[in-house]
Amino acid sequence: MSDIETLLAAELPTSGATVSEGDPATGEWTGTRGAGFRIIPLWESEALTGVYGADWNQAEDAAEANLALVVRESDHRWGPHRKVAMRVPLFRHQARAPLPALFQALGDLDCFGDLTVWGPTATGGRWIAVSVNQCDGDAPMIMTAVVSHAPITELAE
Repeated sequence: MSDIETLLAAELPTSGATVSEGDPATGEWTGTRGAGFRIIPLWESEALTGVYGADWNQAEDAAEANLALVVRESDHRWGPHRKVAMRVPLFRHQARAPLPALFQALGDLDCFGDLTVWGPTATGGRWIAVSVNQCDGDAPMIMTAVVSHAPITELAE
């Protein structure tokens, strides 16, 4: 939650291209910023290379449990959440169709997990979202957080 609070208080770019940043030593993704939003990784599981069956299900359950903890605490702070499905952004991304910058950035990061959203918050009317997903079967599960000036709403088909 402290990472989300820090993200919520951070300055958001008002314009410019979307830029992803990485750790200089490892190259591991540390965040993405674009016009009116920021995205950061909150948590990452171990890589799931060679993990199958019950062990894979256990890893997925652990990721969902971590997300549930964040959602529960966020509901306490910002009120009830709502879901924003990522099905439409996924299909548009695959078709290389235009997307709003935030959804394009999530797609470029392979972050297609459905978003759990709060907003607008009392903190400058910002919107917050969290999700957990995996870009392929061997990759780690990753929980991301988004803060946006603009409403985070489901895209029409």
